[in-house]
Amino acid sequence: MEDKKYFFAVDLGATSGRTIIGTLNNDRIELEELTRFDNNLIETGGKFYWDIYALYFEIIKGLKLAAQRQLNITSIGIDTWGVDFVFVGEDGAFLRNPRAYRDPHTFGMMEDYFENAVSKEEVYGITGIQFMNFNSLFQLYAMKKNNDTAMKHASKILFVPDALSYMLTGKMVCEYTIASTSQILDPKTKQLDEKLLASVGLTRDNFGPISNPAVEIGKLTEEVQKMTGLGAIPVIAVAGHDTGAAVAAVPAKDEKFAYLSSGTWSLMGIETKEAIINDLSYERNFTNEGGIEGTTRFLKNICGMWLYERCRKEWTDAPKSHTELIAEAMKQPAFQSIINPDDAMFANPSSMIDAIQTYCRETGQHVPEGYAEICRCIFDSLALRYRQVFGYLKEMASFPIEVLHIIGGGSLNNDLNQFTANSTGAVVLAGPQEGTALGNIMLQAKASGDVKDIWDMRRIIANSLELKRFEPKDKEAWDAAYEQFLAIVEKKG
Repeated sequence: MEDKKYFFAVDLGATSGRTIIGTLNNDRIELEELTRFDNNLIETGGKFYWDIYALYFEIIKGLKLAAQRQLNITSIGIDTWGVDFVFVGEDGAFLRNPRAYRDPHTFGMMEDYFENAVSKEEVYGITGIQFMNFNSLFQLYAMKKNNDTAMKHASKILFVPDALSYMLTGKMVCEYTIASTSQILDPKTKQLDEKLLASVGLTRDNFGPISNPAVEIGKLTEEVQKMTGLGAIPVIAVAGHDTGAAVAAVPAKDEKFAYLSSGTWSLMGIETKEAIINDLSYERNFTNEGGIEGTTRFLKNICGMWLYERCRKEWTDAPKSHTELIAEAMKQPAFQSIINPDDAMFANPSSMIDAIQTYCRETGQHVPEGYAEICRCIFDSLALRYRQVFGYLKEMASFPIEVLHIIGGGSLNNDLNQFTANSTGAVVLAGPQEGTALGNIMLQAKASGDVKDIWDMRRIIANSLELKRFEPKDKEAWDAAYEQFLAIVEKKG
């Protein structure tokens, strides 16, 4: 048996999941992927579900593998996407698989809720969470209206990471960061709000006790120990929300930073001591999600590489390699076509190429043709939208923002990173790509006493990787392009 400590992380996204082991050694962290698997959406009877049992099976499979390799597992932590939940009966059994946030039963429910339950302004005033029709509050409202059988008979409600931890430990908790995605939690009191719960026919007793990140939930049950060949290993409430885990891994030196978690979606924000809930944050639809060590993640969702990914599926003549495709795009003239990436017409069009060309046509611009021009249009436009949101953050932050950290898969995109530095006028530091798994493992290391606090975690992460630095350039050209962007967005309305 090795003496080295291993932390076991489960990182679940909306399309796939993986189990990862992390070790701390000489002030550095190393990761190894154990297993990778699909997370399949089940469509049946006009409804969409997640297969919670298949996910549990995959976690057990990863734990068995760790046992076979005789790894000295210190603890286990699980992070997932937000908002979705499982109903639990009085006997402790799940009443059915959790409904998926993509289920159309919430369409129109947000407006119905504001009209018949609690007003939009009051909901934002309590929660500070941006409005999305799939937030847990509106899912629960839709289920109550539709006389949902599982909801009617539920004794407890567990968010997805908490449900999986419960399957491993038999203990029910309501982890703070995941609960904050629900639009039912008040970030000022750090508790679920009684009025919002009552509006969907629930009480505080329907949820487990609030658990903060880096706190033990319980140990593996005897049943799980037998199945895996492991001992009574603790399961830790890490930041159950994957974005919470990713932001915990931002390798910042001090609080004077903004982050951009860059992937299909881009999440740009700051870490604050208190939630920012005011008329300006309401008007700009910013969100306040739970962070670690009592912080708040004040951020905005921006349409990210979704535009590029969708176009890539449509291009028949584009190079397969990202590097070659982007190199061709960089040869095109800058700023000849600009879009607002967050315009509603890009949410889910049948053809993204057509949507981009229509937007440019309607705003009297050059209509981009071919993959190179369209790709250039997307990158220019994303960098300009980042500048707009970065400007909002600078206005609302209580501290000067000195650096922008880009984390996630998008941190590997050197051209877009440079454009973002040019556009925002900020120094950009890119990395790590594996933010979520690093944050999950570091919070376990904090629970085991191997790291002191968030700054110790961030120091070790910074120590473990080479950050790429991008200095702002071409200020005049980008300033002029930003004026052009604002005029186009206003023209489109």
